[in-house]
Amino acid sequence: QVQLVESGGGLVQPGGSLRLSCAASRNINSLDVMGWYRQAPGKQRDLVATIASGHGSTNYADSVKGRFTISRDNANNMVYLQMNSLKPEDAAVYYCYARLFTLNYWGQGTQVTVSS
Repeated sequence: QVQLVESGGGLVQPGGSLRLSCAASRNINSLDVMGWYRQAPGKQRDLVATIASGHGSTNYADSVKGRFTISRDNANNMVYLQMNSLKPEDAAVYYCYARLFTLNYWGQGTQVTVSS
């Protein structure tokens, strides 16, 4: 069992920044992949970014490339999503994600609102 707890969501103006945090209940190096997904009202949950726990390689959705950065702090079992130049279309509930072999784990989500 892996528990994931997100924090850092909130209200930000267009063009602003937020940093989301995800605290994992186990050594994140023991996980295969961690990442962030987001879901806006009426839409599917979409992948935002992933980071391989072993190799550290990252992948990003085209819509966030150049604006968002996923990173990890292995010593504290934390994964972050730095979000810059936020747009109204970035507003969503953001979910931390982890995969261990064939098992998927999700956090409870944190709301990001981009005002205009």
